[in-house]
Amino acid sequence: MEDYNKVIESLAVRYIKSKNYVLQQPFGVRNYYDVGNNLILLHRGVIAFGDEKQVVEEGEMLFVPGGRSTKIYYGDPDSRMISNDDLISNKEKFFRSNNDLDLIGDAEESHSFVSFEAKVFDSVNFFSSLDVPAFLISNNSKLANLIIKVIEESMQDLPGKERLINIYTENIMVEIIRYILKNKMFVEQLATNSTYFKDPRLIDLFNYIKENIGGDLSNKVLSNVANVSEDYVGQYFKMLTGINPQDYIEYQRMERAVFLLRTTKKSIREIGKEVGYKDTAYFCRRFKMMFGIPAGKMRRRESAMNI
Repeated sequence: MEDYNKVIESLAVRYIKSKNYVLQQPFGVRNYYDVGNNLILLHRGVIAFGDEKQVVEEGEMLFVPGGRSTKIYYGDPDSRMISNDDLISNKEKFFRSNNDLDLIGDAEESHSFVSFEAKVFDSVNFFSSLDVPAFLISNNSKLANLIIKVIEESMQDLPGKERLINIYTENIMVEIIRYILKNKMFVEQLATNSTYFKDPRLIDLFNYIKENIGGDLSNKVLSNVANVSEDYVGQYFKMLTGINPQDYIEYQRMERAVFLLRTTKKSIREIGKEVGYKDTAYFCRRFKMMFGIPAGKMRRRESAMNI
């Protein structure tokens, strides 16, 4: 239990967004994807997910880890399929955003969701690092109520709004981890993940990568940070994390690029350079390969998601 307390204490949690949506027409997304972790509470109607079209019952929650591509069906599971790109570009055709507090949970075919990030030592995406699929959360009224509290706060302009949203979001993260532990889910992945807290050299690497995301992060540089040989540093990193360091670095660079696209007006060229890509065209190709949509469309995503 002490290791899991360390996990929870080390996590930096950041609220991203939340919404209460009413379905406009049934559809499926063949490759639903988001950088943030998404917790979806079904109020009324039908949601299913995965190749087996597992059904989410009313009052249950679907958790989709950030960075994990998932099939999701809204309404009739046999409806037409679209891509994540199509959903982002045409969000208003499929969902209507409800901004009336009194209607939360009452509309037919409606759901609420909260999106957030949770990073180990503010560096590693915790749920992404577990490499687990989307999963169902049942019989947890406390977690469902936390989602509704976040939605209610986000709809109002009251003193202390941001603070309460952050508190509720942290509570959501803790409840999800408790649910995983209580139901003995992903035991092997959690055991492997605990290695993050047992080797200070790995933590030094995480911190160095975060602080120098736009600079030289070659294995030669990393070997000096970790005080291991250049030939061994890649093997060492992968042994503890399950991923080679250059793949991890690219994901961190792209995640930082998404943050800059969402929060600044910097050009695509400036953002690419800031996260370590001198060649803008190459940055754009890698971005689209990782997220399935062009960087420019990701920038327009926020306005589309807030309809």
